[in-house]
Amino acid sequence: MTSKVYVKVVKVKNEVILAICDEEILGKTFEDREKGLKIEVKEAFYKGLKMELEDSISLFEKASIVNLVGEKIVEKAVRKGFIKPSGIIWIAGIPHAQLIKMH
Repeated sequence: MTSKVYVKVVKVKNEVILAICDEEILGKTFEDREKGLKIEVKEAFYKGLKMELEDSISLFEKASIVNLVGEKIVEKAVRKGFIKPSGIIWIAGIPHAQLIKMH
């Protein structure tokens, strides 16, 4: 079974913003009231191309900012060495991570 993710690439001036979320959480909102955290996986921000999880990792190299939401994509980013487990924020059981490359 293959895993799919939604991938959106946005170019702003010299920066490339990459937003990726697991397919099944697009359009959902997750909230942890105890921690005061909430994330909305909005279609306007995340819905771009639907692609294979494995293929989405190749896009990290050209991005200046990477925004990830979902167990599959965050776990893959950790395994590939892009994200450290300590850099993951958990919101209602859903992992969220960001990668910012400094020039």
